[in-house]
Amino acid sequence: MTEYPYYTYLIAAFGIAVVLLVGLQPVAHRIGLVDSPNNRKHHKGEVPLIGGLAMFIAISLIMLAVNLPLSHLRAFFAGSIILILVGVLDDLHELSARTRFLAQIIATGIMATWGGTIIIDFGALVSDQFIFTLGWLALPVTIFSSIGVINSLNMVDGVDGLAGSVSLVAVGSMIIIAIGHGDIHTAKLLGIVGIVLFAFLLFNWSFSGSQRARVFMGDSGSMFLGFVLSWYFITLSQGENRAMNPVIALWLYAVPLNDTLTMMIRRVRKGRSPFSADREHFHHLLQMAGYSNRDTTLFMLGYAVIAATIGLLGWHLGIPEHMMFYLFLAVFAAHFAIVTRAWKAMRFLKRRIAAPKEFTNE
Repeated sequence: MTEYPYYTYLIAAFGIAVVLLVGLQPVAHRIGLVDSPNNRKHHKGEVPLIGGLAMFIAISLIMLAVNLPLSHLRAFFAGSIILILVGVLDDLHELSARTRFLAQIIATGIMATWGGTIIIDFGALVSDQFIFTLGWLALPVTIFSSIGVINSLNMVDGVDGLAGSVSLVAVGSMIIIAIGHGDIHTAKLLGIVGIVLFAFLLFNWSFSGSQRARVFMGDSGSMFLGFVLSWYFITLSQGENRAMNPVIALWLYAVPLNDTLTMMIRRVRKGRSPFSADREHFHHLLQMAGYSNRDTTLFMLGYAVIAATIGLLGWHLGIPEHMMFYLFLAVFAAHFAIVTRAWKAMRFLKRRIAAPKEFTNE
């Protein structure tokens, strides 16, 4: 079999993704795989929900074509197929939350049991002398954590380009870590994910105030990307020859993680389900303060880049894990305080929030 230079696979992945992102749009309109505006979705017109399907096909085709061992990824493809199928059905017919959760449990269970991609320990979160091992809790914690990653990415998928951008930051950071660790195999596979994500963003990002997204990733896309991130966060942070400490994954995924935890705590405090839908996420607050979709995405992308950079510096400099963990908790506390006192923060920025009554009365 002819072995082509790696960059040719990246070019092919980009090209296939673009062709799919263009070619699937009329099909999506024909079968009703579109996102229509409603009381919670304020975009203009019907937007095809084919981003996730296009990314999955492009990534899968090139991963299968590249001359790298893939036997360890059988569980990865099995779990991805389940989430893509359920995600597309959800985008078409609005499946129940129970059905989506069941699919996520099955996919992440396959990842942990068949794929062996499982969280064995959390590292030295308290001190260098104590490793927080999970023992028999490894399987349920892996499933719970991975479902958390999947759904938190879905929760920030509310502004053009946001979920894709923070995912690209995480993927790019893991590529740097994999290369630094000498794991070129993982770096090349993540490179395929990264270039396909970049192609998607060209269709999803609002480059000007008047331009709107041509496609959305849909639930299929957010679940698939969340699964990809979970797989590689665990792959790189577990085992004796781990590429990074588990706490570094928190920094690489800081924006969706902090936003989701904050929202869940706020909802519980208000006596609501932590999984209920609303428009009180961090990106919603920025929009209510008058920032455009593009500026909101850029602001949160900057947040993600800064957090990932701190994580990469901690990894590169060998800063103790417990120090990185305590620093992350401080960042989360600041995030929580800003969101729960958003009207004061926006006053400092000389902005005014036109917020729902239940938000300003807290």
